[in-house]
Amino acid sequence: MSTSLHTSDSTEPVVSVEDLLKAGTHFGHLTSRWNPKMRDYIFMQRNGIHIIDLLQTQKMLSHAASTAARFAKQGKTVLFVGTKKQAKDTVRQAAESCESPFVVERWLGGTLTNFQTIRNSIRRMEDLAKLGKDGTLDQLKKKERLMKSRELDKLQRNLGGIAKMPRTPGCLFIVDIRRERIAVDEARKLGIPIIAMVDSNCDPDLVNYVIPCNDDAFKSIEIITNTIAQAVNEGRKAAEVQAANKKAEREKRKENKK
Repeated sequence: MSTSLHTSDSTEPVVSVEDLLKAGTHFGHLTSRWNPKMRDYIFMQRNGIHIIDLLQTQKMLSHAASTAARFAKQGKTVLFVGTKKQAKDTVRQAAESCESPFVVERWLGGTLTNFQTIRNSIRRMEDLAKLGKDGTLDQLKKKERLMKSRELDKLQRNLGGIAKMPRTPGCLFIVDIRRERIAVDEARKLGIPIIAMVDSNCDPDLVNYVIPCNDDAFKSIEIITNTIAQAVNEGRKAAEVQAANKKAEREKRKENKK
């Protein structure tokens, strides 16, 4: 799917209702498992399952995408989070496509609220990686070498996606806020805005930019996540153009003063 996004706060549709329908984005959970706060986003119920209003999904996805683009244009980092099995690969690939950090393994407590400790762990990971590259690791005794290799593997698995994130992000994009409740709590404590896929069993009040949709189906996760990633990409490109224009203006003023 290819869409053309806008870096303003426009809510012009960026994904068609037909595409959302094909992706199964409208399927909520069993009516017995719903969160009443999602009432306004429910279109109907069918065979005991809530059906999400795709017109609202379309509108709110467009607003969320514009917001992600605006954050990126301002130079803010968007952290992608999705640790459930059906989300991992999509979230990783989408984040990498827009050069954004990601968490697709276990969310480590304190990733945001105790970020300095996380940065220390990242530095430890980088130091261990250097030992492997310069051959120092090979000179250690077998037991010690094995312990350090295992430590490096664990650190890379849990922290590899945020290794290049120098500070806490400007925004989080989350696939499932129930599963990622610790990430949600930490972001809320720090006042970091949250863009999220919010299913019929979730509390939308926890999220700044709600995208009411199915957060379980692979295709639904893919269409929403890729739309946000594309928005981040376009915001980054707009920032680069803006910076280039400012540089050209400064150089022009210098030339005129000569």
